[in-house]
Amino acid sequence: MERKDMFRFMLCGLFGVAINQMLFIKGLTLTSAVHASLLSLVTPILITVLAFWILKESLTFNKVAGLVFGIGGSVFLITGKESSSIGEDYIIGDLLIILNAISYALYFILVKPLMAKYTPLQVVRWVFTFGFVMMVPFGWTQLGEIEWNQLTGNHMASLGFVVLAGTFLAYVFNAFGIQVLGTSVTGSYIYAQPVFAVLIAVLFFGEQFTLQKLMAGLLIIAGVFMVGRKSI
Repeated sequence: MERKDMFRFMLCGLFGVAINQMLFIKGLTLTSAVHASLLSLVTPILITVLAFWILKESLTFNKVAGLVFGIGGSVFLITGKESSSIGEDYIIGDLLIILNAISYALYFILVKPLMAKYTPLQVVRWVFTFGFVMMVPFGWTQLGEIEWNQLTGNHMASLGFVVLAGTFLAYVFNAFGIQVLGTSVTGSYIYAQPVFAVLIAVLFFGEQFTLQKLMAGLLIIAGVFMVGRKSI
């Protein structure tokens, strides 16, 4: 790693790992997997906003329309009758997932120049190194409170899957996608996430996929489609 890139790697570790992961995990404990997966769809929309703000990219009519649809869908999902009736913690969890999406969008913008100079494994190694150091002060106390002898084989297998597949491999493949396909195309694959997340949540965790969630999801997907569509 070149010394001049150290600060950018630190920012990527902050927004892409430390803030991103802590907000997502905490938000997921307060809201549902379905809500979390649908709200994560706003990431490409947020990338467009940040690209306009930071990279000075143009803001077309399609992008503005997409922002309206995406934000409208997110607000409808969070403030709908179903979420309000569940309780304040549910809404807080949804808001934390939104903040997580903002943090991850910042990571996408910051990491792109690094992909032109380093391999995906090099990027992930340094991003996770800085992210780990930043997370230690927040997680050290909670780590000491874990009763390891109470964990079953299923618990350890789930933990290993989250670390290896859900985190490490996800970041490596994501970084490789940005390098080969570009930020926009890689970000578009986030469409597949809610499909699998909703199926798993409904089939294995007994969560309900209501009309409100469907309508909110369609609004968000329409927003992402409009943002990624080229103006005629």
